[in-house]
Amino acid sequence: MANLPTVDQWILYNRPRKQAQLRLFCFPYAGGGASIFRNWAEMLPSTIEVCPVQLPGRENRLLETPFSSISALIEPLALALVPYLDLPFACFGHSMGALISFELARYLRGKGYPFAPVHLFVSAHRAPQLPDPDPPTYYLPEAAFLNELRRLNGTPEEILQNSELLRLLLPTLRADFALCETYKYVPGAPLSCPITTFGGLQDYEASHEMLTAWRQQTSSSFTLRYFAGDHFFLHNEQTALLQALSQNFCNV
Repeated sequence: MANLPTVDQWILYNRPRKQAQLRLFCFPYAGGGASIFRNWAEMLPSTIEVCPVQLPGRENRLLETPFSSISALIEPLALALVPYLDLPFACFGHSMGALISFELARYLRGKGYPFAPVHLFVSAHRAPQLPDPDPPTYYLPEAAFLNELRRLNGTPEEILQNSELLRLLLPTLRADFALCETYKYVPGAPLSCPITTFGGLQDYEASHEMLTAWRQQTSSSFTLRYFAGDHFFLHNEQTALLQALSQNFCNV
């Protein structure tokens, strides 16, 4: 890492709330940053303090080296979040963020902190125990890698056509893809918190069977809910997604 990041670098767009009863840590998809969640606080109950997590290699941390493996990321991430663990907390992760939030929850379990995760919200990613059905793409030549980005439909074409911008963003995108594609699941006891899984009806990256398999990762309740859209439904269906989160928080 180029510099030792501060807590404020890891958590952006956070609006501390005196009445907060729970913190929601939000983790982005590959190539995404904390700005994805910048307006979530406005649409969730006032008792929820939204904490968008900013990973190295993007937005205000663009010059930092991104992590290319979950095993290397989890410990420094957990240490950065310790100051925020004085309240009950939940995690939301979309795609890559789902894997990160799952492994973070497992890491924090039994570490002696005052609170353990009270709910895990995982979105648009197969259950972690399932192998990746597709070959890795993170090391492909640039043209083939860009085609993969186009296929996933998560990177605007104007960015893919901008060579200068791509030069800045491609290292992080490749690192994020490597983080997901080299992930190795280690069997362990199910989490004790409920798991809610979100999926897109037109998301062919995460089938019904892949999403349902998250049930095996909790000894508590499991819920699966779908939204209209493809792999990046959290943008077009943001209002419906946040309403679903709000309903779950009523039961937390």
